[in-house]
Amino acid sequence: MTTRAVIITGGGSGIGRAAALRFAERGDRVLVVGRTGATLDETAAGHENIRTLVADVTGPDAGRRVVEAALGAFGRLDVLVNNAATGTFAPLAKLDRTAVERQFTTDLVAPAFLAQAALDALEETGGTIVNVSTAASLTTQGFPDNAVYMAAKAGLNQFTRAGGVHRAPRGHRGVRVPPGHTHTGNGRPLAMTPAQYQGFLDQIAQRIPAGRVATPEEVAWWITTLAEPGGSYLTGAIVPVDGGLTLT
Repeated sequence: MTTRAVIITGGGSGIGRAAALRFAERGDRVLVVGRTGATLDETAAGHENIRTLVADVTGPDAGRRVVEAALGAFGRLDVLVNNAATGTFAPLAKLDRTAVERQFTTDLVAPAFLAQAALDALEETGGTIVNVSTAASLTTQGFPDNAVYMAAKAGLNQFTRAGGVHRAPRGHRGVRVPPGHTHTGNGRPLAMTPAQYQGFLDQIAQRIPAGRVATPEEVAWWITTLAEPGGSYLTGAIVPVDGGLTLT
C-alpha cells in the first residue's frame, strides 16, 4: 500500500478530525491545519504520522504556507482536503458585512488558493483534491437564515466541476463531498447550547429518509475512499453523503 501525504484543513474536530484519523490508520502521513493548537493536538495524539500546523486559511499567504509545511514534512503531496468552513446564519435584514466576507473567504476563496498553491505538487503525484461542502447547496429547498452559507458552498460546487475539467489533462483530479447534517458534537458554530443543538439534530432527522444524521466517521469514509488511487478516473464529481435528503 502506497504511503501518501495528506493535508486536511479544519482538522481539529468533527469531519476533519475523523478524516485525519482514517488516513492515518491507513498509514498515510497527515498534516492537520486549523486555528486552535489544542484541538489539533487532540487529533494528533497517539498518531506519529499526524502533524499539526496552526494557521488561518483565510490569510493572504496561507495556501503557500500550508503547502510548504506539508512538502517540508513529507517531501510530497498526494491529497488536499479542503474541509475548513464557517457559518453565517442570519436573515437578509440582519446580515453583517464582516461576517459575510469571512464566510466567502473561508468557504470559497481559501479552498481556491490552497488548490492553486498545491497545483504543482499534486501534478507530480497524480493527486486528488477533496472539497468538503454541504448537501444543503444541492437541494431546491430553502433553509431559513442560511442563504450566505449555501451560496458560498454552491460556489465551491462549481469550482470543483470546473477544476475537474482543468486538472484531468494534468494528471490529477478533484472531487467534492457534500455531507448532510452531521453530528459533530459541537453546536458552537450555530450559537447553540448542547440541549438546543441536540433538539436541532432531532428535528432535522425527521426530514432525512435515513431517519438520522450522519456521524463524522461516515463522512470521513467517503473522503478517504474517493481519494484512493483506484478512483483516479473520477474527477469533478459531486458525491452527496446525506442519507437521501437531497432526493426528497
